[in-house]
Amino acid sequence: MKYKDIKISKCETHFLYKGKKLFDKNFKKVLKFHSEWLAAVCDENGWYHINLLGKAIYRKRYKKVFGYYFEKAAVVENNNNFHINTEGKRIYKKNFSFCGNYQENICVVRDFENKYFHIDKYGNEIYKEKYLYAGDFKDDFAVVKMENKMCKHIDKKGNDLNGKLFLDIGVFHKSFAIAKDEKGWGHINKNGEFLYDERYLMIEPFYNGFSMLENFSNEKQIIDEKGNKIIEL
Repeated sequence: MKYKDIKISKCETHFLYKGKKLFDKNFKKVLKFHSEWLAAVCDENGWYHINLLGKAIYRKRYKKVFGYYFEKAAVVENNNNFHINTEGKRIYKKNFSFCGNYQENICVVRDFENKYFHIDKYGNEIYKEKYLYAGDFKDDFAVVKMENKMCKHIDKKGNDLNGKLFLDIGVFHKSFAIAKDEKGWGHINKNGEFLYDERYLMIEPFYNGFSMLENFSNEKQIIDEKGNKIIEL
């Protein structure tokens, strides 16, 4: 059995394996199993995590729990957010108003002053800056929004990737990211340089060399990584 083969029922109250109900038990709500072979579920007593046999891995119940990533799960107790390990024990003492999921063993959090930043696997801040918003790390870089509403990419030490600021940006996907300047949306490389001169109303990340976009005339097109129009949709 592979954990990815365990599916959630359409009503999201139980699990299925090869179309059959797993461990013959219903919950109020379930989330999918992750690589730790653990899943988040909710019953009349609250949220917790179960193993492959459908058994709770700890006694405590929470207002909400989420899936395990890098053997850490975000949980909500009252209005406090923090992470627990696969034994159900707190990883650090500090509370946050929001906790994301660990990605690349780093996690984004929000403090009680509504400032975003990233913590390491021990719950320690990995840099001194605080942001209006911060996203997950992907391929070693994350997006942050500064107090002046401009966005940039940072590395895992909190350093600027390229010194470039944008009105909005996305994470890097296969070396390229979507970015918005005063003219509109386009694609940039890791130097913060646009790949082409045109800008668009809406644009998607490249998928195997091609991207779907919508221009300012509300026409949808497919372009390649050089910005050449390939298909008019």
